[in-house]
Amino acid sequence: MDLKLYSDKMQADPIDHLQQALQTLTGMKPEEFELSRQYWRMKTFTKGDYYNQYRHVCKQLGFIFSGVFRAYYVDEENQEKNVFFFSKHQVVVSFQSFIQQAPCNYYTQAMTDAEIAYISYDHLHELYGKSHQWEKLGRVLAELAFSISMNRTESFLFKTPEQRYLELVQQHPDIFNSIPLYHISSYLGIQGPSLSRIRKRLAR
Repeated sequence: MDLKLYSDKMQADPIDHLQQALQTLTGMKPEEFELSRQYWRMKTFTKGDYYNQYRHVCKQLGFIFSGVFRAYYVDEENQEKNVFFFSKHQVVVSFQSFIQQAPCNYYTQAMTDAEIAYISYDHLHELYGKSHQWEKLGRVLAELAFSISMNRTESFLFKTPEQRYLELVQQHPDIFNSIPLYHISSYLGIQGPSLSRIRKRLAR
């Protein structure tokens, strides 16, 4: 979900950026957003820090102002396999863990230095009880979680590696300048040489 958090015409306060983003996303009125202002917190991450650990319950929903995160698991051969990327203007959350408040099946880690605004699960659910517009945001998040999971599954069933690569470029246009290519190979489910061939072919 691309929230378009930044605009040259917006105020400097990052929470004001977030307010305008949610207004664009759900039509949330400023007075409805004000119900949440006291709950938002800013947090910075250093490259390698974890947003959420394996088998931990995800307690926070974050909106990324800068940086890149990855979700990954460790397979039976002790190899890390990237499942999702989260980058600037997007939500960072372990969707199923957050929605169900159940232990997560993967790690979520900062791949670069990053800055986010986050709200806790408890505070978000408190807002659901106060406002239909916040309830709408909850539905949007649930639909987003389903859509991302299905798209990820179907991309391996129905799309070629090149199509998955182009989709990644569209969803995360700045990611190639931020992280090593072997992480992208892992996400696409291909080996490094195959990724190099795809990039060279598209460059031509």
